[in-house]
Amino acid sequence: MSGGGEEETTLEQTPTWIVALVCTVIVAISLAAERFLHYGGKFLKKRGQKPLYEALQKIKEELMLLGFISLLLTVTQNGITKICVRPGLTRHMLPCKEGEKSETATKSHFQSFFSSPDISGTVRRLLAEGSSSSSSYCGRKHKVPLLSLEAIHHLHIFIFVLAVVHVTYCVLTVFFGGLKIRQWKHWEDSIAKDNYDAQKVLEPKITQVHQHAFIKGHFLGFGKDSALMGWLHSFFKQFFGSVTKLDYMTLRHGFIQTHCKSNPKFNFYKYMIRALEDDFKQVVGISWYLWIFVVIFLLLNVNGWHTYFWIAFIPLFLLLAVGTKLEHVIIQLAHEVAEKHAAIEGELVVQPSDDHFWFHRPHFVLFLIHFILFQNSFEIAFFFWIWVTYGFDSCIMGQVGYIVPRLVIG
Repeated sequence: MSGGGEEETTLEQTPTWIVALVCTVIVAISLAAERFLHYGGKFLKKRGQKPLYEALQKIKEELMLLGFISLLLTVTQNGITKICVRPGLTRHMLPCKEGEKSETATKSHFQSFFSSPDISGTVRRLLAEGSSSSSSYCGRKHKVPLLSLEAIHHLHIFIFVLAVVHVTYCVLTVFFGGLKIRQWKHWEDSIAKDNYDAQKVLEPKITQVHQHAFIKGHFLGFGKDSALMGWLHSFFKQFFGSVTKLDYMTLRHGFIQTHCKSNPKFNFYKYMIRALEDDFKQVVGISWYLWIFVVIFLLLNVNGWHTYFWIAFIPLFLLLAVGTKLEHVIIQLAHEVAEKHAAIEGELVVQPSDDHFWFHRPHFVLFLIHFILFQNSFEIAFFFWIWVTYGFDSCIMGQVGYIVPRLVIG
């Protein structure tokens, strides 16, 4: 019997048409989502978009992992709630002060989340009954449940929200990044047009290195004689137009001379688009080390520590560090040429190398970008999950003075 005096109906007493109808709706939605991903993959393969197809496969893997986590929580929730511990163990490292609850906020937000008050009432009644059952089971042993049924339900929702927000955030980031580099296509077309000018190409040319605009901007200017000033120049340069047409032309020419010298008409723009798509498949998933980060954050989200506030600075610092490093790589390329040559025959040629990156590994930068994207996704997902589940005035949310800055930073 529930607290309202209504007896819960088991599956044995439920009309078959209701069971069939609910199963039909759930299976139809699941199959529609599966078919959407399937035909999306076929479309990408037909268009020759192998990196995006692999990224889609990775999204499927994440959804499968999410489904397994959901299934695991559902199957083991009764067993988890019957794990009993001493009350003293549950009074340490609380996200809220002991005795401080958001019951009113939780109730009102659940009611606004579900369209029908009867549905929200049923959900809360089932959770209350489950919690009461586990509490009475542990109460007979003078202990308390390790995790209540309602807490498991909220954790379940949080993992789902985190996965959805992360995938969406990565897709939007790559989309806007693609729009940003679309302007490079005009530069590539302009270069291709100049290459077809045979008279201009065959005309002998001597380049005065120190008079070249690329060298003036990155070597003869601010930061020539000081490594510290060079890093400062790189730091502030990232806030403005990070890649100019001159930078693009120089890096393009250096890449072609290093990797495909026999093909001066190589389309560097298409290569960059393919590289962006290839990188996308590496950042769209939630790797094992990111799940470790989630667990560590949940462990350290203790009342009074303001972990949610301080952790927001991590992606900001990493983003500034990555932007500064990428700008400094261009400065290093200019320095190498300017220190070795006074004049060269033909166009200025820089030599891209992995040695310019941290630990001689460009993929380490991609790893940091992956972590930054996930951290920002985590900030957004955690904020909206707390807001919908417990309310804006929840003790987990913290004071407004901590909420606004971390959202702006994120």
